[in-house]
Amino acid sequence: MKSRLKSILRSRLFWIALAVLAVVAGTLVHRYAFMREGVTPSEEEYPVRGIDISSHNGDIDFGALKQAGIDFVLIKASEGSSFKDPRFYTNIARARKAGLKVSAYHFFRFDATGYMQALNFLHSLRGQQLDMPAVIDIEHWTNPNNRTTTEIRSTLSSLIHELESAGVPVMLYSNRDGYDEFIRGRLERYPVWFCTFGEIDADIRWCFWQYSHRGHVEGIDGRVDLDVFNGSRAEWEKWCAAHSTIIQ
Repeated sequence: MKSRLKSILRSRLFWIALAVLAVVAGTLVHRYAFMREGVTPSEEEYPVRGIDISSHNGDIDFGALKQAGIDFVLIKASEGSSFKDPRFYTNIARARKAGLKVSAYHFFRFDATGYMQALNFLHSLRGQQLDMPAVIDIEHWTNPNNRTTTEIRSTLSSLIHELESAGVPVMLYSNRDGYDEFIRGRLERYPVWFCTFGEIDADIRWCFWQYSHRGHVEGIDGRVDLDVFNGSRAEWEKWCAAHSTIIQ
């Protein structure tokens, strides 16, 4: 009996150790992928450059950003049903004053209704002039894992419906996994802001590419996300003119 118990215990310890190793390995792979990012899109092919920011980026010198060659800024406005970025109004006002093109983004929560998230986002957007569609940031990062894909898609559709009903044009942000799960074959009619540290698959139609989380730009202390627009400067001006709106 003792021998059998020892055997069972060793077996359980083995599987526990294996599970721990799998978690550690996954973490190391994620960290390695993060550290090895380094794709820099060609400035000749993608001359229009931008960044995306939130309150985590601190006090920003937008004039210095403009001087450094930044053309646009995507600014966090809200998250879920109640959180509002404390620097949103300051950031968007200062960015516009510096002559930068601007838009706002909302971090989509899987555990809040689309209707309440729309109210939260709209409350921040009222009276703001946007040069690009308002963005819904869709990703698993920090979101709960107890919602089904069907439930998440339904909540997302509700959020989009409420924004469009209020006259707000929509753009969708996600990474490769989020694109495949929530956008591909369902919401591809919307402009896409795509996050990847490698080349983008040819079958993905994208407007903006977030290619780094570790950029450095004059005017910001520390790291910042870097983005490019998919087109020439002439196409950029035409695109902004077509999507510029004042949110009522």
